[in-house]
Amino acid sequence: MGTLALAAKITHVPSMYLSELPGPNFGCRDAAINGHKEIDRRCRALGVDTIVVFDVHWQVNSEYHINCGPRFTGNYTSNELPHFIKNMPYDYPGNPALGHLIADAANEMGVKSRAHSDTTLELGYGTLVPMRYMNADQHYKVISVSGWCDWHDLHESAKFGPAVRRAIEEKYDGTVAVFASGSLSHHFADNGRAPEFMHKVYDPFPEQIDHRVVELWQQGDWKTFTGMLPMYADKCWGEGDMHDTAMLLGMLGWDRYEAPVEIVTPYFGSSGTGQINAIFPVTPLPAA
Repeated sequence: MGTLALAAKITHVPSMYLSELPGPNFGCRDAAINGHKEIDRRCRALGVDTIVVFDVHWQVNSEYHINCGPRFTGNYTSNELPHFIKNMPYDYPGNPALGHLIADAANEMGVKSRAHSDTTLELGYGTLVPMRYMNADQHYKVISVSGWCDWHDLHESAKFGPAVRRAIEEKYDGTVAVFASGSLSHHFADNGRAPEFMHKVYDPFPEQIDHRVVELWQQGDWKTFTGMLPMYADKCWGEGDMHDTAMLLGMLGWDRYEAPVEIVTPYFGSSGTGQINAIFPVTPLPAA
Protein backbone atom coordinates (compact mmCIF):
# COMPACT_ATOMS: atom_id res chain seq x y z
CA MET A 1 0.00 0.00 0.00
CA GLY A 2 2.32 2.71 1.22
CA THR A 3 5.96 3.47 0.47
CA LEU A 4 8.96 3.92 2.74
CA ALA A 5 10.81 6.23 0.40
CA LEU A 6 13.82 7.49 2.34
CA ALA A 7 15.66 6.75 5.60
CA ALA A 8 18.44 8.80 7.15
CA LYS A 9 20.51 9.44 10.25
CA ILE A 10 20.55 13.20 10.77
CA THR A 11 22.05 15.83 13.01
CA HIS A 12 19.96 18.30 15.00
CA VAL A 13 22.69 20.29 16.76
CA PRO A 14 21.28 23.53 18.21
CA SER A 15 24.21 25.45 16.77
CA MET A 16 22.41 25.09 13.43
CA TYR A 17 19.90 27.65 14.69
CA LEU A 18 22.71 29.74 16.16
CA SER A 19 24.35 29.61 12.73
CA GLU A 20 21.47 31.66 11.31
CA LEU A 21 21.92 34.54 13.74
CA PRO A 22 24.31 37.49 13.40
CA GLY A 23 27.39 37.10 15.53
CA PRO A 24 30.61 35.11 15.79
CA ASN A 25 28.93 31.79 14.89
CA PHE A 26 27.03 33.04 11.85
CA GLY A 27 27.25 30.46 9.06
CA CYS A 28 29.13 27.92 11.18
CA ARG A 29 26.69 25.10 10.40
CA ASP A 30 26.00 25.82 6.74
CA ALA A 31 27.12 22.32 5.76
CA ALA A 32 24.67 20.67 8.16
CA ILE A 33 21.83 22.99 7.10
CA ASN A 34 22.56 22.36 3.43
CA GLY A 35 22.54 18.64 4.17
CA HIS A 36 19.03 18.94 5.57
CA LYS A 37 17.96 20.91 2.53
CA GLU A 38 19.36 18.22 0.23
CA ILE A 39 17.48 15.51 2.12
CA ASP A 40 14.34 17.66 1.83
CA ARG A 41 14.90 17.99 -1.92
CA ARG A 42 15.10 14.23 -2.27
CA CYS A 43 12.00 13.68 -0.16
CA ARG A 44 9.99 16.06 -2.32
CA ALA A 45 11.23 14.37 -5.49
CA LEU A 46 10.07 11.03 -4.05
CA GLY A 47 6.60 12.36 -3.19
CA VAL A 48 6.98 12.10 0.59
CA ASP A 49 3.90 13.31 2.47
CA THR A 50 4.93 12.51 6.06
CA ILE A 51 8.19 12.52 8.00
CA VAL A 52 8.59 10.27 11.03
CA VAL A 53 11.38 11.32 13.40
CA PHE A 54 12.96 9.05 16.01
CA ASP A 55 13.80 11.88 18.40
CA VAL A 56 16.41 11.33 21.13
CA HIS A 57 15.27 14.53 22.83
CA TRP A 58 12.05 12.85 23.90
CA GLN A 59 12.83 10.81 27.01
CA VAL A 60 10.51 8.04 28.17
CA ASN A 61 10.84 5.49 30.96
CA SER A 62 8.43 2.80 29.82
CA GLU A 63 7.05 1.51 26.51
CA TYR A 64 7.40 3.21 23.11
CA HIS A 65 5.50 6.42 22.43
CA ILE A 66 4.36 8.20 19.29
CA ASN A 67 3.42 11.87 19.25
CA CYS A 68 0.90 12.12 16.43
CA GLY A 69 -1.12 15.17 17.34
CA PRO A 70 -3.11 16.80 14.53
CA ARG A 71 -0.97 19.95 14.61
CA PHE A 72 2.16 21.22 16.31
CA THR A 73 2.50 24.95 16.81
CA GLY A 74 4.37 27.12 19.26
CA ASN A 75 7.43 29.15 20.09
CA TYR A 76 10.30 26.97 21.30
CA THR A 77 13.16 27.66 23.69
CA SER A 78 15.45 24.79 24.66
CA ASN A 79 15.49 24.12 28.39
CA GLU A 80 18.84 22.37 27.85
CA LEU A 81 20.59 25.12 25.87
CA PRO A 82 18.39 28.23 26.07
CA HIS A 83 21.26 30.42 24.87
CA PHE A 84 21.41 28.39 21.61
CA ILE A 85 17.72 27.96 20.72
CA LYS A 86 15.52 30.79 21.93
CA ASN A 87 12.04 31.81 20.78
CA MET A 88 12.07 29.63 17.65
CA PRO A 89 8.58 29.60 16.08
CA TYR A 90 7.18 26.43 14.53
CA ASP A 91 3.94 25.26 12.93
CA TYR A 92 3.56 21.82 11.32
CA PRO A 93 0.66 19.50 10.54
CA GLY A 94 0.61 16.09 12.20
CA ASN A 95 -0.59 12.69 11.02
CA PRO A 96 -2.72 10.99 13.70
CA ALA A 97 -3.82 8.19 11.40
CA LEU A 98 -0.30 6.98 10.62
CA GLY A 99 0.76 7.36 14.25
CA HIS A 100 -1.98 4.97 15.37
CA LEU A 101 -1.14 2.54 12.59
CA ILE A 102 2.46 2.42 13.83
CA ALA A 103 1.37 1.79 17.42
CA ASP A 104 -1.07 -0.91 16.32
CA ALA A 105 1.61 -2.65 14.24
CA ALA A 106 4.12 -2.49 17.08
CA ASN A 107 1.66 -3.93 19.59
CA GLU A 108 0.74 -6.70 17.15
CA MET A 109 4.45 -7.54 16.93
CA GLY A 110 4.84 -7.65 20.72
CA VAL A 111 6.46 -4.24 21.24
CA LYS A 112 4.30 -2.31 23.70
CA SER A 113 3.59 1.10 22.18
CA ARG A 114 1.14 3.97 22.52
CA ALA A 115 0.06 6.63 20.02
CA HIS A 116 -0.88 10.03 21.42
CA SER A 117 -3.12 12.11 19.16
CA ASP A 118 -5.35 13.77 21.76
CA THR A 119 -2.46 15.34 23.61
CA THR A 120 -0.63 18.47 24.70
CA LEU A 121 2.74 16.77 24.11
CA GLU A 122 5.20 19.16 22.52
CA LEU A 123 7.98 18.39 20.06
CA GLY A 124 11.62 18.16 21.07
CA TYR A 125 14.35 19.94 19.18
CA GLY A 126 15.50 16.66 17.67
CA THR A 127 12.37 17.08 15.54
CA LEU A 128 12.04 20.85 15.46
CA VAL A 129 15.55 21.63 14.21
CA PRO A 130 15.42 19.43 11.08
CA MET A 131 11.85 20.48 10.35
CA ARG A 132 12.99 24.11 10.37
CA TYR A 133 15.21 23.42 7.38
CA MET A 134 13.06 20.84 5.61
CA ASN A 135 9.49 21.84 6.32
CA ALA A 136 9.21 25.61 6.69
CA ASP A 137 6.37 25.61 4.14
CA GLN A 138 4.49 22.84 6.03
CA HIS A 139 4.86 20.53 3.04
CA TYR A 140 5.11 17.42 5.24
CA LYS A 141 3.03 16.03 8.04
CA VAL A 142 5.16 15.25 11.09
CA ILE A 143 5.23 12.40 13.60
CA SER A 144 7.71 12.23 16.47
CA VAL A 145 8.69 8.97 18.19
CA SER A 146 10.37 8.82 21.59
CA GLY A 147 14.00 7.96 20.94
CA TRP A 148 15.58 8.49 24.37
CA CYS A 149 14.59 5.21 25.99
CA ASP A 150 16.33 5.02 29.35
CA TRP A 151 15.15 1.58 30.48
CA HIS A 152 14.84 -0.19 27.14
CA ASP A 153 17.07 -2.70 25.40
CA LEU A 154 18.58 -1.74 22.03
CA HIS A 155 17.41 -5.02 20.53
CA GLU A 156 13.86 -4.23 21.59
CA SER A 157 14.14 -0.86 19.87
CA ALA A 158 15.40 -2.71 16.80
CA LYS A 159 12.09 -4.64 16.86
CA PHE A 160 10.15 -1.36 16.90
CA GLY A 161 11.67 -0.44 13.52
CA PRO A 162 9.99 -3.24 11.52
CA ALA A 163 6.65 -2.20 13.02
CA VAL A 164 7.11 1.27 11.55
CA ARG A 165 7.88 -0.25 8.18
CA ARG A 166 4.93 -2.65 8.33
CA ALA A 167 2.55 0.18 9.21
CA ILE A 168 3.80 2.23 6.27
CA GLU A 169 3.98 -0.49 3.65
CA GLU A 170 0.98 -2.62 4.62
CA LYS A 171 -1.52 -0.23 6.17
CA TYR A 172 -0.82 3.35 5.08
CA ASP A 173 -1.84 4.95 1.80
CA GLY A 174 1.02 7.38 1.28
CA THR A 175 4.76 7.96 1.10
CA VAL A 176 6.94 8.36 4.18
CA ALA A 177 10.51 9.29 5.14
CA VAL A 178 11.97 8.20 8.47
CA PHE A 179 14.85 9.94 10.25
CA ALA A 180 16.95 8.86 13.22
CA SER A 181 17.67 12.26 14.72
CA GLY A 182 20.71 12.04 16.96
CA SER A 183 24.47 12.15 17.13
CA LEU A 184 27.19 9.53 16.96
CA SER A 185 29.38 9.95 20.08
CA HIS A 186 27.75 12.36 22.47
CA HIS A 187 29.94 13.65 25.28
CA PHE A 188 29.40 17.38 25.68
CA ALA A 189 32.27 19.67 26.55
CA ASP A 190 32.75 19.96 30.29
CA ASN A 191 31.21 23.00 31.93
CA GLY A 192 33.26 26.13 31.32
CA ARG A 193 34.98 24.71 28.23
CA ALA A 194 32.14 24.88 25.71
CA PRO A 195 33.65 27.56 23.43
CA GLU A 196 36.84 25.52 23.11
CA PHE A 197 34.85 22.56 21.76
CA MET A 198 32.41 24.40 19.51
CA HIS A 199 33.77 22.56 16.46
CA LYS A 200 35.53 19.66 18.13
CA VAL A 201 34.81 16.19 19.50
CA TYR A 202 35.29 15.71 23.24
CA ASP A 203 38.18 13.25 23.09
CA PRO A 204 40.27 11.38 20.47
CA PHE A 205 38.84 8.03 21.61
CA PRO A 206 35.17 8.62 20.68
CA GLU A 207 36.24 10.58 17.61
CA GLN A 208 38.31 7.68 16.30
CA ILE A 209 35.53 5.19 17.03
CA ASP A 210 33.10 7.48 15.21
CA HIS A 211 35.33 7.48 12.13
CA ARG A 212 35.50 3.69 12.19
CA VAL A 213 31.72 3.53 12.52
CA VAL A 214 31.28 5.77 9.49
CA GLU A 215 33.66 3.49 7.55
CA LEU A 216 31.53 0.47 8.47
CA TRP A 217 28.42 2.32 7.34
CA GLN A 218 30.02 3.21 4.02
CA GLN A 219 31.09 -0.41 3.57
CA GLY A 220 27.61 -1.69 4.40
CA ASP A 221 29.08 -3.86 7.17
CA TRP A 222 26.00 -3.89 9.33
CA LYS A 223 26.77 -7.22 10.96
CA THR A 224 29.86 -5.69 12.57
CA PHE A 225 28.13 -2.44 13.47
CA THR A 226 25.02 -3.98 15.04
CA GLY A 227 27.27 -6.35 16.98
CA MET A 228 29.23 -3.46 18.47
CA LEU A 229 26.30 -1.05 18.89
CA PRO A 230 25.55 -1.70 22.60
CA MET A 231 29.18 -1.25 23.62
CA TYR A 232 29.60 1.71 21.27
CA ALA A 233 26.55 3.45 22.71
CA ASP A 234 27.85 2.86 26.22
CA LYS A 235 31.53 3.72 25.87
CA CYS A 236 31.04 6.67 23.49
CA TRP A 237 28.04 8.14 25.31
CA GLY A 238 25.66 7.60 22.39
CA GLU A 239 22.87 10.15 22.40
CA GLY A 240 19.71 8.63 23.82
CA ASP A 241 21.75 5.41 24.09
CA MET A 242 21.41 5.34 20.28
CA HIS A 243 17.91 3.91 20.33
CA ASP A 244 17.11 6.07 17.30
CA THR A 245 19.81 4.24 15.34
CA ALA A 246 18.60 0.83 16.52
CA MET A 247 15.06 1.69 15.39
CA LEU A 248 16.30 2.87 12.00
CA LEU A 249 18.41 -0.23 11.37
CA GLY A 250 15.65 -2.52 12.61
CA MET A 251 13.37 -0.93 10.03
CA LEU A 252 15.92 -1.63 7.29
CA GLY A 253 16.83 -5.21 8.21
CA TRP A 254 19.20 -4.91 11.21
CA ASP A 255 22.24 -7.17 10.72
CA ARG A 256 20.86 -8.47 7.40
CA TYR A 257 20.83 -4.99 5.89
CA GLU A 258 23.64 -4.66 3.35
CA ALA A 259 23.42 -1.26 1.64
CA PRO A 260 26.22 1.30 2.10
CA VAL A 261 25.17 4.73 3.29
CA GLU A 262 25.47 7.93 1.30
CA ILE A 263 27.13 10.72 3.26
CA VAL A 264 25.30 14.00 2.69
CA THR A 265 27.10 16.08 5.33
CA PRO A 266 30.53 14.71 6.29
CA TYR A 267 31.26 13.92 9.92
CA PHE A 268 31.94 16.97 12.08
CA GLY A 269 32.45 17.87 15.72
CA SER A 270 30.00 20.10 17.56
CA SER A 271 30.23 21.09 21.24
CA GLY A 272 32.14 17.87 21.92
CA THR A 273 29.80 15.54 20.00
CA GLY A 274 30.17 13.71 16.69
CA GLN A 275 27.62 14.53 13.99
CA ILE A 276 26.63 13.49 10.46
CA ASN A 277 23.86 13.55 7.86
CA ALA A 278 23.70 10.21 6.05
CA ILE A 279 21.09 8.56 3.83
CA PHE A 280 20.46 4.86 4.39
CA PRO A 281 19.13 3.40 1.11
CA VAL A 282 15.80 1.65 1.50
CA THR A 283 16.13 -1.86 0.11
CA PRO A 284 13.76 -4.84 0.15
CA LEU A 285 13.79 -6.67 3.46
CA PRO A 286 15.72 -9.92 3.25
CA ALA A 287 13.76 -13.12 3.60
CA ALA A 288 13.46 -14.28 7.19
